Amino acid sequence: MSEQYTGSENLEVMLDAVNYNGYLRQLVREHAADSRTALDFGAGIGTFTTAIDLPAGEIVCVEPDRRARQQLSDQGYQVVANIEEVSRRDLDYIFSLNVLEHIEDDAAAMEAIFRRLRPGGRLFIYVPAFDHLRTSMDDLVGHYRRYTRRSLTQVVAGAGFVVEKSAYTDFLGYFATLLFSLMDRFRSSPDGRLSKPLLIFYDRVCFPFSRLLSVIFQRLAGKNVYIVARKPVTDP
Repeated sequence: MSEQYTGSENLEVMLDAVNYNGYLRQLVREHAADSRTALDFGAGIGTFTTAIDLPAGEIVCVEPDRRARQQLSDQGYQVVANIEEVSRRDLDYIFSLNVLEHIEDDAAAMEAIFRRLRPGGRLFIYVPAFDHLRTSMDDLVGHYRRYTRRSLTQVVAGAGFVVEKSAYTDFLGYFATLLFSLMDRFRSSPDGRLSKPLLIFYDRVCFPFSRLLSVIFQRLAGKNVYIVARKPVTDP
């Protein structure tokens, strides 16, 4: 693996996961409900920011990467590098996809998110599931952990949120990632890079079926886990 490689190639490959990204955009949009303001925590280049039908000026994007911030700013979003730079405490909706696992102190991050929401405001978090599915890709992109429904609920509820739903998703992806993890053990130098042809095959052929199976097995297993929560109207 090249010393300069940081996992950015994987992010670019994931843009070709049309069905997968479409599903995530649907989840973001669905849980936004009638929100008038929102914050995308770890917005990247806005892949999921645009899922919400709101004027760009009503969406705050938190993104540490300078180049990505510039792209977001060019699209009209309010952009900051760190959530501590967000002065608002009245946001309707905060969402975050595949970000919390990159943060060493996830409890502190969740508390900061809690403070930016208005009472009654809604939260949507989506992260990788199950530490036993950890692969060289997790190491490559800097994941501190993967979550279970229980551990994600603990960190969200610990910040003061009332959890409304938690569920696993991408049921077949669980087994695909488990296979990838097992294969890592037999590689002399696993590098964690995604295969674009395999990803496209899985996205087009397997993921639609996996999505249906996840409806049945959402409490048991999946490659990812998400949670929907609200900030209490009266702070505890």
